Formats: sequence, C-alpha cells, structure tokens
Amino acid sequence: MNHGRTIFAQILDGLDPKQFERCASQYPTARHTHALSAYDHFAAMIFAQLTHRESLRDIEASLSARRNQLYHLGIRGNVTRTNLSYANEHRDARLFAAVAAVLMRRARKLYAGAKDALELDGELFAIDSTLIDLSLAIFPWARWQGTQAAVKLNVVLAVAPELPDFCTLVEGGVHDVNFLEEVVFRPGGYYALDRGYVDYSRLYKIHKAGAWFVTRAKSNMSFYVVESRPVDKASGLRCDQTIRLKTVKARRDYPEPLRRVCYYDDETKKYFVFLTNNFALPALIIPAIYKRRWEIELFFKWMKQHLRLRGFFSNNRNGVAVQIWTALCAHLLVAIAQRTHALPGTLYRTLQIISTGVFEKVPLHQLVMENDTRIESLDNPNQLIFKGF
Repeated sequence: MNHGRTIFAQILDGLDPKQFERCASQYPTARHTHALSAYDHFAAMIFAQLTHRESLRDIEASLSARRNQLYHLGIRGNVTRTNLSYANEHRDARLFAAVAAVLMRRARKLYAGAKDALELDGELFAIDSTLIDLSLAIFPWARWQGTQAAVKLNVVLAVAPELPDFCTLVEGGVHDVNFLEEVVFRPGGYYALDRGYVDYSRLYKIHKAGAWFVTRAKSNMSFYVVESRPVDKASGLRCDQTIRLKTVKARRDYPEPLRRVCYYDDETKKYFVFLTNNFALPALIIPAIYKRRWEIELFFKWMKQHLRLRGFFSNNRNGVAVQIWTALCAHLLVAIAQRTHALPGTLYRTLQIISTGVFEKVPLHQLVMENDTRIESLDNPNQLIFKGF
C-alpha cells in the first residue's frame, strides 16, 4: 500500500540508506558540509538522470518547485547550483562507483532466475568497452587521440538480464585488455570477448579461474593442430580443432591446448575463427555464444540514448565521473524497481513513464500499468441522445 509516497521515493527504495552511508564513510569529503550531504548530492543527480535535466540550474529550479516534498525524498540539504557544482568537483566519484557496485549486487540477486536463450549450464557474460565522447576544448584533460577527447567505460554485462555486473571508468587511451586484470571471473561462467581482448596470459587467468571464454582469433596467430574433428559444413562450420600455440612467449603465457572453431556466416558472407577453452560444447554453440556479445553493444546504445551521457554538468574530471556513475545507478535503480514491482513492458517504457511523473503520489505499478482503452465501451446508458435540430 502506498502511503502518499512519490514515485521518485519508490525508485530510491532500491538502495538501502545504510549501505549508502557505508559507502559514504569510505570516501569522506575533505571539507564536510551540511549544505548538501552525500545522499542529497546522489538523489539530485539521480533526479537529473531520470527527468533528463539539462543543467545544474535546471536541477535547482525543478527541485525548488517541489521544495515541500524534498524532505520525504531524503533530501534535507539546500540543492542549489553552487552547492551541486562544488559537490561534483570535490566529492570523490569513487563513492558513486561503490554505490553502483552495491546496486549491481542487488540487481544480480533479483534477476538470478533470468535464463538466456542458449540455455547454457553457466551464466553468460559479455565484456566490452565504450568511449564516452567529450569536447577537447572543454575537457583538455581527457585528450586521448589527436584532437579527440573521451573517457572509457569498461563493462562486464550479464547477458540474460542485460544488466552490468562489473564496471570501471578509465581514461580513453587505456587499452581494453587491461580491464581483464580487474575482473573477478566466476567459475562455470561463460565470457564472450572481442578480438581486442586477446592476450594469452589474461585468457589463461580466465581458464585458471574455472571459467570459459569465447573470443575471435587474431589473424597472425601461430599454432599447430593437435586434433581435428569432423563438422557438418551445411551448418556453416568449417573446422573444429584442438590446437597449441607455437611461439615461445605464447606457449609460456597459455601452456594449455585451445579449441579453434571456424565458421562461415551466410548472411554476412564472412569467415570467423573462434578460440575457446571449452571442449565439451557442440561446435555450433561457440559462434552462437559469441553472437550474444552483441547485447553489450545494445546496452551501450541504450545508455547513451536514454541517460544523461552527452551534455555534462561539470568540466572537471571528478564531475564527469560522478555523472557517469550516477547514470549507471539510475539505470540499475529502474531495473530493480522493474523487477521488485513486477512492472509490465520494457525498461525503456518504464523509464519514460517515470520521467513524467516522479513527484506523483501513486503506487509505482499503478503509474506504469498499461490501460488499453480500445476494448472499453465508451457508451454511457445514462447519456442523453442528441437528435439534432
């Protein structure tokens, strides 16, 4: 039952205030201020993401118009443009990264029953990164290539629920493969990686963790075939081999045998060569696992289209990181609400409806519920009939 609580307050229920306080205690500000607490700052930035605010002044004006409701949202401080600007610049962005990690863990528990179409015996993950473009004139600290500026978001995506499981934010020039050093691989999990992540020592780390990887082989890979198994070429398969790496360095980095699967895609008219450490799955499943990696590209596209990741409220390095992490938090909070309240429709539809009614005092499921008026009779038997003149 809803006791007059706003939609925004119900969305924020996805985060336990005690967990937020634990995160905030790990990263205290250099100068403590009561004007805008860490939670006030977080809630204001989530509000900006959910309602597509354009600037700090826009956030201030929108929240000031509902000042009598802010207390019930947990916002006790003074949300002004000046306070938000100072907080974005000086409050450690790692606080919001820690909050995002808390929300990822909760979302993972809620979506634990989600099944992927491939029905593998372990959870399927996709690993990739995306560049968030910045203006070099405004963000000179983010130069990464010529006249371009960007920061890079690395993500491990749980494919079945389409939710991030682990993320890092780095400078645009940091190579993707370094991200694998920070990932804790889950035993029995399947990891689909692009060819840019092929580093044999890091792939061997996945193998030693008891997880499976599927990636594309580089064209200059030096190897010899240990065993070749028959394949059905009508299915698109061209070879299914057990191989060993040939060069001294590669053998040192990955001393175990690998499985090489060659596949011809009739739609694109291209050949693909895959590497994996799994020898038990049918050969045709290996290309299918890699194809599911496309879900992470859709996730990046969704985030950039529907969250505030284009115009930034701060030109400071820390402020940019705060906005990116709070965008992830907003996405996770909506996903948690979607699961907790068993809301119908897609995540995008829920986000759009929430953006227009954050201050409405109705149960969340009632706001999002689909009402199909086409099947309802519009005739009222008590309505007088107009006969004309």
